Amino acid sequence: MDAIFRIDGNGIETSGHAAGPWDPTMQHGSPPSALVAHLAEQMPAPVPMHVVRVTVDLLRPVPVGPLTFDTEVLREGRKIQLCAVRLLSKGVVVVNASVLKVRNAPPDLPDHIEHPELDVPLPDDCPPLDVGFTRNPFVGGMSLRKVRGGFGAIGPGATWYRADRPLIEGQPTSQLMRAVIASDFSNATSSVLDFRHWIFINADLNVFLARQPVGDWILLNSEMWLGPDGAGIASSRLADVTGYFGRAIQNLVIERR
Repeated sequence: MDAIFRIDGNGIETSGHAAGPWDPTMQHGSPPSALVAHLAEQMPAPVPMHVVRVTVDLLRPVPVGPLTFDTEVLREGRKIQLCAVRLLSKGVVVVNASVLKVRNAPPDLPDHIEHPELDVPLPDDCPPLDVGFTRNPFVGGMSLRKVRGGFGAIGPGATWYRADRPLIEGQPTSQLMRAVIASDFSNATSSVLDFRHWIFINADLNVFLARQPVGDWILLNSEMWLGPDGAGIASSRLADVTGYFGRAIQNLVIERR
C-alpha cells in the first residue's frame, strides 16, 4: 500500500510509511493528526462550514498497525459545529481529538484590515533539506525546503513542507490535512536540543486557522521554549505561498535518550 492509511468502514489499516523517528513501531504524530482532520471533514454539517481549529491529544503511542475510529458531534449550531474524533487500538483510545468548524459567511471587512504577508523566500527559491539522519519513514514521503535552521540545527527555524505520499488510499489530501501534517513538525523545525541526545516528543497538537491554506507547500516559522521541569512548547506561524494563515502549538515532554 503506497498510502499511509486504508479506511474500510470504521476500520483503518496502517502502512509502514507512518512510522516516526522515536520508535519504528510507533507512528509519527502527523499521520494520525491528519487522519483526524480527514474524518472531521467527512462529518456532515447543517450549513457549509470550514475547520478553524484541530486539537489532537496523543494519549498513548499510536502503533503502526490496525486502528478503529468513532466520531461524534458535540455541538451543532447555525454558526459552529464541534466534532469529537477518537482513534482506538485494540479497543483502547490512543488519540482523542476535537475539531471546531465555523460557517462559511464571508464578512465585508474594513479596508484597513491587513493580511500577514510572506516574509521568507518561496519554496522554489529554497534548497532541499536533507533529513536522512532521522531514519524516519514518514518523512521519506515528504519534500522539505530549508529557509533557515530546521532538522539537525539548534534554535528557531523555518522550513517549507509538502506531503507527497497519499494519506488516505483513494482520497485526495485536503488543504486542512496538509496544514496539520506540517504542523506536527514544529518541534523538529525549532529544536533547541540535539536530536542525537534528547527526546522532545509532543503530547498534543493544536492547529488554528484564520483562513484555509492554498497550494501544496506549507511553511512553519517556528520556535521552542523549554521550562525547568521537563516540559516545553514548540510553536509555529503557518503560511502558504500567499502569506500567513494560522498558528500551531505543541506541548512537549523532554527527556534524555
